[in-house]
Amino acid sequence: MRTRFTARTPVGPAARRLPPLALTGVLAALTCLSLVTSVAFGAEHIPISEVWQTVIGRFTGNEVDAAYSVIVWDLRLPRSILAAIVGAGLALAGAVMQVLVRNPLAEPYLLGVSAGAAVGATAVLTMGALAGLGIWALTGGALIGALVATVTVYSVALAQGGLTPIRLILSGVVLSSAFMSLSSLMVFSAGDPQAAEGVMFWMLGSVAGATWAKVPLAGVVVLTTLLGMLLIHSWLDAYATGNDTASSLGVPVAALRTGLFVVQGVLVGVLVAVSGGIGFVGLIIPHAARMLVGATHRAMLPVAVCGGALFLVWVDVISRVAAAPREMPLGIVTGLIGAPVFLYLMGRRRYSFGSGG
Repeated sequence: MRTRFTARTPVGPAARRLPPLALTGVLAALTCLSLVTSVAFGAEHIPISEVWQTVIGRFTGNEVDAAYSVIVWDLRLPRSILAAIVGAGLALAGAVMQVLVRNPLAEPYLLGVSAGAAVGATAVLTMGALAGLGIWALTGGALIGALVATVTVYSVALAQGGLTPIRLILSGVVLSSAFMSLSSLMVFSAGDPQAAEGVMFWMLGSVAGATWAKVPLAGVVVLTTLLGMLLIHSWLDAYATGNDTASSLGVPVAALRTGLFVVQGVLVGVLVAVSGGIGFVGLIIPHAARMLVGATHRAMLPVAVCGGALFLVWVDVISRVAAAPREMPLGIVTGLIGAPVFLYLMGRRRYSFGSGG
């Protein structure tokens, strides 16, 4: 089946796409290796040998250096794992969003989920909301804000005539602006420079506050979403061709659109809650995956997920060492890398997102 998500390439050796299964395996292996290797980098450099000894010692019970154990096991390893999970989730969310609204410029935050999460996070940072949750206050506030934004966009789009791609985009863009204005108003009213700096840092994304407790929630949501999308990969391929074609092939278009919207809202809400807003990952990684293995979702989604995980692990490393001992928000690094990469992808003559070029 030929879908709208088509990467046109010339015929010949240079045009051959990579085997999806092999590429997924390579990317997954590199990600696993990077998870341990990346722990060595930071304001306090740790030899790779010590990192491996510390990790192995935690499982075997061998004695390890106490200082290295705290840095490696309690601080950096959960951070690297969370970065991988968030990168995988953003790439997955971007791919789902692009097929949901059939737009090559769609990214995970298009429907205002990130802006809604920003309202919740800003309320915590400037007004002390949810203070009773302790270290979970910021995550909880962001998640509540994201889910409220998802319900609001859904309700507005439905009231305007249904969940069509154009209504979803317009509703999301308009409400996103409204949510961001509300966040700005709270920052302005607070008059606290430290709170304003905290809000800005959170909006640009970071996994500096990663703990082992945050890893399972994000990991389960991302894995469940990936498995669900792979189970309906043929529906996604059909839906990408248009409503008429999908309906003729037996796809329940309305139910699929609603399901994708709900799944997208929950997935992005959880990711934003644990890491803030990290741009470009959900935009460029799905495009790169399509160029490498083609447009079918069964082939593209695993490659995008593994590629997103690997990418964000090393983005986090750059954020730790580029301005050490200070840390740079992840959104700055992804923007500096993502903008030229996306321009390169867009400039390739043989590549087009849809049948219309």
